Amino acid sequence: MRASGTFSVTAFVPTELVPQPSVSTGVAVGVATIEKLFEGEVVGRASTLFTSAFDPAAGVGTYVAMESFEGALHGRNGAFNFAHSATTSGSDRTAEFFTIVPSSGTGELAGITGGGGMAVDADGTHRIWFDYEIA
Repeated sequence: MRASGTFSVTAFVPTELVPQPSVSTGVAVGVATIEKLFEGEVVGRASTLFTSAFDPAAGVGTYVAMESFEGALHGRNGAFNFAHSATTSGSDRTAEFFTIVPSSGTGELAGITGGGGMAVDADGTHRIWFDYEIA
């Protein structure tokens, strides 16, 4: 089953966390927490731990995120975790990964498994979809 929606970032808070021992590379690593709100067949909120190695001047980098979602898919209420990552060379998304964390579902979303994806439209609209099953 596929549930689609849009989301907005309501908070993006960089942290002072620096991996130790520190390693100097060509692109700095950053860590942030993010809060999101979702609308559509996916409705609710998420708290995200976001890490990235990104060069803002070149628009090149990779991110890895772990999200804790609370809300509903197609009206089924609960919570679950999902992880995703992608790489960009400036105007594309490659090496995408997106998975629902096994055994993380609660409530009516207990037993959820699957994957999904994200996209950003030319007008800046952020889209998300979950391709999921509930056992």
